[in-house]
Amino acid sequence: MKPHYLALALLFSPAVFASTVTLNVLPEREQARLIDDLLQQRLTQILPPLMQRENIDMWLLVSREYNEDPVLKTMLPATWLSARRRTMLVIVSPGAGKAPELYAVARYDVGTAFKKAWDVEKQPDQWQALADLIRSKNPKRIGINQSASYGHADGMVATELDLLKQALGTELSGKLVSAEKLSVGWLETRLPGEIEQYKHLTAIGHKLIARAFSNEVVTPGKTSTEDVVWWLRQESTRLGLPVWFHPTVSIQRPSSGKFDQIKAFSAAKADNIIQPGDLLHVDFGLTYLRLNSDQQQHAYVLRPGETDAPDYLKQALKQGNQAQDILTGNFNTGLSGNALLAKSLQDAKDKGLKATIYSHPIGHHGHAAGPTIGMWDNQHGTPGSGDYPLYANTAYSIELNVAVDLPAWGNEIRIMLEEDGYFDGQQFRYLDGRQQQLHLIRSQ
Repeated sequence: MKPHYLALALLFSPAVFASTVTLNVLPEREQARLIDDLLQQRLTQILPPLMQRENIDMWLLVSREYNEDPVLKTMLPATWLSARRRTMLVIVSPGAGKAPELYAVARYDVGTAFKKAWDVEKQPDQWQALADLIRSKNPKRIGINQSASYGHADGMVATELDLLKQALGTELSGKLVSAEKLSVGWLETRLPGEIEQYKHLTAIGHKLIARAFSNEVVTPGKTSTEDVVWWLRQESTRLGLPVWFHPTVSIQRPSSGKFDQIKAFSAAKADNIIQPGDLLHVDFGLTYLRLNSDQQQHAYVLRPGETDAPDYLKQALKQGNQAQDILTGNFNTGLSGNALLAKSLQDAKDKGLKATIYSHPIGHHGHAAGPTIGMWDNQHGTPGSGDYPLYANTAYSIELNVAVDLPAWGNEIRIMLEEDGYFDGQQFRYLDGRQQQLHLIRSQ
């Protein structure tokens, strides 16, 4: 083989491509250091203004091992994979934007941030030790995680609440208030350093999708959709990046019948063999540095003799991109998720688009805390989480679909797209761009 052909072969070989992707993933020890550094920044930079905004001067989080409050888990050090026995964290806001006081009513410090505040020799009862600490700080409003709208903010379980009230007594128990909006604010707000890592994560996701939707993985006439799904699972594991949900790969093809939203997002046709002329769809999400990605893209399988996708499919993708532009162009600080949904749906309708919008915040969780912007089975607004407003420095997964009539196929297709981005309070930006061209898979 001539030298320049060898160089090209190496450049596009799966092994070299995989090593390039691997370079974006930090070793476990470095990941832990970065997680702890970002946590310390979050506690000192994000928490004080949020506690003032929500008028809560003490925030109490209590969890038992393996039944963790979703918020508490985000405050544990990287080397703590769960709470230990009963973990109690107390956050006291001195006000005026000062750094919060962080206590752990435990036998030891919880990481470097939360300092031990329980002398077992003086007070053997952990609940009473907590009550003593609370009395010494004399808070006006004690936030606990209870919420009807957000599972993320509903981490104070009934048993812990009963024991807490018994320890506090009637007077202090009267100061307990819901920390719902404080919890949501903590979970949704992103640091600049987190956004930089988020860009890396979404880039890795895009690269893996590009490989999955290529002849490295797909041989038309032989490869099934489940083969692609399990390749994504295995390759993610090889890279040290867990998925937060099982991926799906689905097929749309000429005269394949009416589109079924539920079947498209489930493994209803797990044995589908990929054929030339198919329009493929993937839904895929990774976890890295306590952040989550959520991405959906399309690929076209070229028929023999084709070098590009048909124009009608490329135009269909453009309609999906147009719907994305409408939604992200309507982002505005203070606008509720329900209002954003209603305006965007009307704008899409005015443009002649048959759009369905079901976008959501993303961050510490895949379907994260923040304003709900529609659901695939509810386009009329979501009480509670849909009423929550957009804040600056938050991340979102722009998830939607556009129905497109294809006379050449004899049926209607759905362009289903999902891309992750960041709202700085003024403008929405994608973290690693978005799909504007179909992935192409050769039939030979």
